[in-house]
Amino acid sequence: MTAVPTTAMVLAAGLGTRMRPLTDDRSKALVEVGGRALIDHNLDRLAQAGVRRAVVNVHAFADRLIDHLKAWRGDLEIVISDEREHALPLETGGGIKAAAALLGNGPIVVVNIDSVWIEDGEPPARAIRDLCEGFDPALATCCLMLARAGRTSGLDGPGDFLMDEQGRLTGRRTAGAATAPFNYMGVHIVDPRPIYAHPETEFGLFPAGGGLWGGWAAEGRLHGFVMEGDWMHVGDPGARDAAEARLAASA
Repeated sequence: MTAVPTTAMVLAAGLGTRMRPLTDDRSKALVEVGGRALIDHNLDRLAQAGVRRAVVNVHAFADRLIDHLKAWRGDLEIVISDEREHALPLETGGGIKAAAALLGNGPIVVVNIDSVWIEDGEPPARAIRDLCEGFDPALATCCLMLARAGRTSGLDGPGDFLMDEQGRLTGRRTAGAATAPFNYMGVHIVDPRPIYAHPETEFGLFPAGGGLWGGWAAEGRLHGFVMEGDWMHVGDPGARDAAEARLAASA
């Protein structure tokens, strides 16, 4: 069992091109869903889980995002990892690697900001806490928070992962499966040291068919935890509207 890490990485540097025109004057992190910025939904979740420090990477419309974060209410320390010296954001793995000095070598929670969810039985919200408490570094390098495909909105397709009885994940494509029952929710806990050691500066972690996640999956060290509830991937304006409708229906 792993205690909830005190530090999290919040990936907020993306250009948000698929979210246009909502991102014509702001980063995707500041697009509002249900009257609140996407990043605020995720900072809330981290604070509820017991995280005390969030490292946020910035690139697109960075000054506006930084100003927004300065007004955060204070239950999380916000630390900025500024990627503006690079022509483009560094992607998921590169963003974590660039923030290594801020994150440390212990397990970290990583959150993509385009994710909103409603857990069964809320409150209290338990998913991030349960994800962390089920993570065993002796057995896994990374554990992904998953949603059931049938309870996913804003993400078309046949699913991301298959999972065995021990919680080990296999990517749908590498398994040669037509469909898979689980989608990655954009939240995971990871031992970041292999990411820091990666030779490239700009690199992603997903899909599991290649790269670091693919290697960990092949070794049986990419695990999954299923969040019981509705997950809304907010990747374009239509998905944002669907997420708002779902949040309103649950209020």
